[in-house]
This record gives sequence, C-alpha cells and structure tokens, in this order.
Amino acid sequence: MSTSAAADLRTLITTWPDLNDALGAPPVIAGFGRGLSAYMAALEETDLDAAAELRALERDPAQIGIRPIPMRLQVYETMRTVQAALTECAAAVAEHVQRAPISMPAPRRAAVAKTRADRVAWDDHARRVHAAQQDAMDPRRWRYTGTPPTAQYAALWLLGRVTGAPGPFRPIQPAQQAHVAAVAAEARHRVERILDTGAAEAVLTRPCPRMIHTVFPCEGTIRVYGGAGASPLANCSSCGGIWTELGAAA
Repeated sequence: MSTSAAADLRTLITTWPDLNDALGAPPVIAGFGRGLSAYMAALEETDLDAAAELRALERDPAQIGIRPIPMRLQVYETMRTVQAALTECAAAVAEHVQRAPISMPAPRRAAVAKTRADRVAWDDHARRVHAAQQDAMDPRRWRYTGTPPTAQYAALWLLGRVTGAPGPFRPIQPAQQAHVAAVAAEARHRVERILDTGAAEAVLTRPCPRMIHTVFPCEGTIRVYGGAGASPLANCSSCGGIWTELGAAA
C-alpha cells in the first residue's frame, strides 16, 4: 500500500467541500491570517495606502488593460483540472486491476422440472445467472457513461485500490501504485495552493529592514514559514529577527 498516495487522496476527499465554498466566495484581499501566500503579500507591502488604491483599480471593470484573474475562476480551473486528472487516472487503473464480470451461463430451454435432479439443475442455473448479474452490477466497479464521476468519487475509488479494499479487482501493481501516487500528489498540491493551506516556506524579495547598531539595516534574507493550519512566521537568517501575525517578535 502506498501510504503517501492514501494520505493525499484522503486530503483531496476531505478538502473538496472547501473548494466548493471558495468557488462561490468573493476574492480575498491579501492580509495577515489568510495563509502563507497572503502573509507574504502583507510583508512585501511597503505602502499600504498606495497598494489599496492599486487593488481598487484592479477590481474596477472600467479599467483598460489586463487585470488579475478572479479567485473564483482560478478555483474553477483547479477543480476542473483535478477532476479530469483523477477520473483519467481511475479509468487507467481500472483497465489493469478490474476483473471482467463473471460469465453468464448459457440459457436453458424452458421445461418442467420433473425430477429432483432437474430441480437442482434449474436452481443451480438460476444462482449462476443471479451471481453473474450481481457481479456485473457491482457498484464498486469503475464505470461511467455521459457525465464523469465527481473528483471525490474518483479519489475514493482510487483510495480503495491503493489500500486493497475488497471488490472485483486484482491487486494493484507497483506501476499503477506509482501512477496513482504521482497524480494524487500533484492534485493535492494544486488544491492546497489554490486554498493557500499547504505547509510551505519561501524567501521574501525584500531584505531585512531591522537596524543594526541603529545605523545600518540588516539586509539579511527573510524566510517565511507557514500553512497547514499553522500561523505564518518570518525569520531573518542574519540577525535572527522574527515576525508573526502580531508583528515583530524579536
């Protein structure tokens, strides 16, 4: 079993409702407490009043020129891309692991069961027909026509395969395991990036502004850590300065 793939698939299943919520939510202006990306944007700001005016212009439909893509469109594109990737991955895996349905027995000509042996034969035939029908209709099978399954369903189906859940399947092979792991990891990365919830670290382009000996600025590299539910934190690699959502801490 691929534990990383299983963890990524479970994350996709549980966070998908957050994407649906974000799809209908208005764009969020960068600021503290909004996740690592927004935290970095707030630290990068040098003139808040000018930045606010620029953002107001960016949101003005009358402005001529290219404007940032609305958050909702980015969420929609992420959802569409992830759903397509998971669906295609499930279909590819199904070709290798999903066994063919049990063959339907040859039809028998209608006749009156005159003996016990006839009744046993007819009962056995009926059981085989029922078993073949049930196996072909097993809801655990990967199948769809027309509208593709949801991303959550595809992720749940793939989770069953990588964890060895029972069903009309053969054990998944290393090649398919690796394929699922790669698709799930990329899908999780895309979802966490659009929701700004993934654990990450990054370097600010602005050098450290702390004054050393009250004369010269430090100008060291500021590295930002945060995401995955943790409050963002920035740290200078030269002077050791620390910034949190509440401001400078050291």
